[in-house]
Amino acid sequence: MSRLVLPPTDRELSRQTGWVRSHWEALADHLLDSLVPYTSPGAARIVLPGRPSRSGTDSDELEGFARSFMLAAFRIGGVGGKDCEDLIERYARGVANGANPDHPESWLRLTPRSQQMVEAAAIALALHESREWIWDRLDTRAQEHVAEWLGGFIGSTTHDNNWRLFQVVSEQFLASVGAPYSKEDIEGGLDRIEDWYVGDGWYSDGDGQNFDNYIGWAMHLYPGLWTRMAAATPGTEYEDRLKVYRERLALFLEDAVHLVGNDGAPLYQGRSLTYRMAAAAPYWMGALLDASALSPGQTRRLCSGIARHFVQHGVPNDQGLLTLGWYDTFLPTTQSYSGPGSPYWASKGFIGLLLPPEHPVWADPEETVPLDEADQVRAMPAPGWIVHASRHDQVVRLVNHGADHAPPAEPEGAEPAGDPHYNRLAYANHAGPELTDNAAGIDNLITLADDAGRTSARGRIRRIAVGGRTASSWHKAWLGTDGPWPIQVTSVVHGPWEIRCALVEGPAGAVVRGGGFAVAGKSLPEATSGTGWASARNADGLTSSVVGLHGYSDALVHRELGANAFGPHSATPYLTARHDGTPKVLVHAVLLTRDTIPPKSLAEGIGVAVEGEEITITLPGGDTEIVRLGVR
Repeated sequence: MSRLVLPPTDRELSRQTGWVRSHWEALADHLLDSLVPYTSPGAARIVLPGRPSRSGTDSDELEGFARSFMLAAFRIGGVGGKDCEDLIERYARGVANGANPDHPESWLRLTPRSQQMVEAAAIALALHESREWIWDRLDTRAQEHVAEWLGGFIGSTTHDNNWRLFQVVSEQFLASVGAPYSKEDIEGGLDRIEDWYVGDGWYSDGDGQNFDNYIGWAMHLYPGLWTRMAAATPGTEYEDRLKVYRERLALFLEDAVHLVGNDGAPLYQGRSLTYRMAAAAPYWMGALLDASALSPGQTRRLCSGIARHFVQHGVPNDQGLLTLGWYDTFLPTTQSYSGPGSPYWASKGFIGLLLPPEHPVWADPEETVPLDEADQVRAMPAPGWIVHASRHDQVVRLVNHGADHAPPAEPEGAEPAGDPHYNRLAYANHAGPELTDNAAGIDNLITLADDAGRTSARGRIRRIAVGGRTASSWHKAWLGTDGPWPIQVTSVVHGPWEIRCALVEGPAGAVVRGGGFAVAGKSLPEATSGTGWASARNADGLTSSVVGLHGYSDALVHRELGANAFGPHSATPYLTARHDGTPKVLVHAVLLTRDTIPPKSLAEGIGVAVEGEEITITLPGGDTEIVRLGVR
């Protein structure tokens, strides 16, 4: 397979990224052409190399077809089918054969809560958006087979999260083509997501505190696409819901514009990160639904930045494939439901191709986004986050006091173990958590450890407050079956620094560990430490530092191998303090930057005065912040 060849950059139309529509089309064509050698003879399956998912290879091969079909549909629909004859023929043949129960490449039938429900929704969306060129060219029997296959949704049950929307869009497609469907299923799914709306444009993905990219590439995407289907279904009322979805998406984008660096690097937080460019989906949807305060030039600036970022980091690979990982193949980034075709949900990030070439989102000059102009600090109370980002070094940091992806309830005394994609105190766009099972659980956590080697986790996050430049929460710490001990943390953000104030209860003799960001790369990060501070710096100049400001005694750097999505070698600076069995107040600063800031200078520049459980922080420039711990 030939390597990706992109058109020359266009700095006149796109002065920040250099990307225009032709770059997106070239990338889409390369991804689709690279799948041809892996396409089954009947074109209904795509058989990709890589670790199978828990659903098995039949499901994985359907997944490869369905998710790439979305990309093909966006490519076809956006240019009215022009010069897409081979693509149209391939996917039309694949749909006809896959839906035919008598064909040797027939797809798995839809059963309750099965993975094929996810892929069926992708196929329904793709058929809608390419209707004139694929659905309309299928013969009557093939259309009946598709309707029968999608009809497996009718009256069935899905997982009670974003999966409800898979049923909604699939049955709405059935309605739009005059096939049997259930109006109750559609309205029930749309009504159910109302229970998860938490304000400011944010949903939780199901019950609990489930906040990540799924909010943009699922909870906003599918309702918006449903309205496009409903508009094509005579007699369907959708205008009231469309108004609500537009308003919510516009609010969400006011926050979401801050979740991407000005180099296009999105935050590394949450599950299914192997979908990569799908992070661009909500920005495109704002333009598609005319529901965004972002200008067309800002929208393309954000989306092209994301796509270009991954291309610059080797995505797709030399075979033109999207692998299971972040940049390179890295399985700890994935979940057990991720199969070789799973990364092709990246197709969602190409939905802007549905907008025709003359649309302002393609025709207008790129415009700057907030981080292009100045450093940013934004509190997001709905997900429990504060985002602070630096313009000059393109680092975006997320302070997390609200997203845990924990089950909504457990029996008394139980506590979830915590998922490193959610339970860290902070995340970033150029640094990720340590992910392997044997990783020490130090980075961006405040934990207890004992002499038996047991370490506490941060499972369920119990919010206290989020606003301005401060956020606070607490969680229960356990050492095996011993506990719980409350650990309360308040974060104060000042420029690129986060100051963590903690009230830690625990058993006498336990060690309290306060970790900073893990930095990673292809070579060993440089590690340094001194009295009350420690740092790690990778070959790209990204430095993670921790500085003890009150209560800590020792400073160290922990190394891991093969534990981080950003490189095989990683290092995390951290601080320790011995617990005496009484509530302990601890304060330290956390820094992730490409600047060279001596940690000793940072310690000298921040004043901390502790009286009982009240902490007065004097910041550089003279501003003060008072933190009162012990109040929940």
